[in-house]
Amino acid sequence: MQLPESQVAVLEAASADEATSVDALAAATDLPPETVTGAAFELEEDGLVAVAERVDETVALTEEGREYAADGLPEVRLYEAALEAGADADPVSMGRVIGASGLEGAQIDIALSNYARKGYGTIDGGEITADPDADPAADAEANALESLVADGALEGSDDVLDRLERRDLVEIAESTVREVTLTEQGVTELMAGVETAETVGQVTPELLTSGEWEDVEFAEYNVEADAESVEGGRIHVLREMSERVKDVLVGMGFREMDGPHADADFWINDCLFMPQDHPARTHWDRFALEQPTHIDDLPEDLVERVERAHREGVGEDGEGYHSPWDEDFARALALRGHTTSLSTRYLSGAEIGEIEPPARFFSVEKAYRNDTLDATHLLEFYQIEGWVMAEDLSVRDLMGTFEEFYAQFGIEDIQFKPHYNPYTEPSFELFGTHPTTGELIEIGNSGIFREEMLEPLGVECDVMAWGLALERLAMLTTGAEDIRDLHGTLADLEFLRNAEVTY
Repeated sequence: MQLPESQVAVLEAASADEATSVDALAAATDLPPETVTGAAFELEEDGLVAVAERVDETVALTEEGREYAADGLPEVRLYEAALEAGADADPVSMGRVIGASGLEGAQIDIALSNYARKGYGTIDGGEITADPDADPAADAEANALESLVADGALEGSDDVLDRLERRDLVEIAESTVREVTLTEQGVTELMAGVETAETVGQVTPELLTSGEWEDVEFAEYNVEADAESVEGGRIHVLREMSERVKDVLVGMGFREMDGPHADADFWINDCLFMPQDHPARTHWDRFALEQPTHIDDLPEDLVERVERAHREGVGEDGEGYHSPWDEDFARALALRGHTTSLSTRYLSGAEIGEIEPPARFFSVEKAYRNDTLDATHLLEFYQIEGWVMAEDLSVRDLMGTFEEFYAQFGIEDIQFKPHYNPYTEPSFELFGTHPTTGELIEIGNSGIFREEMLEPLGVECDVMAWGLALERLAMLTTGAEDIRDLHGTLADLEFLRNAEVTY
């Protein structure tokens, strides 16, 4: 019997008494494992060997996992620092506790995102509490990391393993192990004698020019053999969603706005008729700039009109807020907490000059808020800002616009809930149903701009406006259950490689 050289080598190295792995056969024959695998499958087709397969799973710590196994999980270190600061008795400044914990960079975000989830305490309004009954020694994730270091084996449930993998603290590798055993027919053929057949593995220019290709025997290729997995780059899910949103809005007749990420509180909040003593305007809820701290160029006449609206109100029945209004505070620079600062710039004429109705504008840009991290909140996120300026607009027009917009993404079950905003009246929030969990998720806020906001800007007709969450729209279209899977330090790379934006 004649066989290719690689098959002869595998046949002679295999045993009829016990199964031999492909790796062991590769070492015995000095052949690459992929060559041994191909030869084994070909011998199996001829009935000379039997090939058995099993999947082995190995769990290994990542570099970050090894660091946390040695120093402690960030949330545990934060809890220990909070206890030291007395947060088990009274709330303590979050900045003070973070400083005492020694956490820095991405570790801070990780600690904050897991602190409340694990029941170590609460984080609210820039203050932190510590539950005195919490037990870090019972932290399943920390114990699993320690067991991997000590014993090389994971102690814990599949849920714990999943969480560690999502946090990129462990790497789970699955490998297919193939073992080869000689069959009775294989033993018989070996005893009878097996010869090596001369085969050619690939066509060369010399074979073609000489004509020898017509006489040689070519080796067979196994198209089912394992190949190396190669993962190339791809457009991020949020970029895909952003481009799709822009296409839809441009198709609906909108023009795009842009503007500064760091802006004066005047454009971000004062022009929205939001009082300067509003809780959302404290240093705990906004990211102020250290350098520079203030803006110099603001339209003086517009500043005067906005201040008058705050102090006295607009129209015969307007009363304003009768609350402190400080121009120095209005000039303070901060990262915008919403992209409505672009709307105030454009509506006032400061950005591109006076805009005549009817007009439609939108933006898909980033906003920044000092929120508590959870499944639907991040410190920075993308907002779909939009507004329509026209005569005699109503809530019916606004709802119809949303129904048309979301229908482009296959979402037709939008629900509306009345809401309060300082700058719109009437106002309502939008909710959509998550395709996997069935839960209602808030996906936006909207309303008709109030006269107290529009009159100082010089707008004499109705303006309906909204701020929609791009990430939450992506959750509805991709099925992502946690906004942190989409971007941030805890992003699920495997999800991002495979998720599709459907519409």
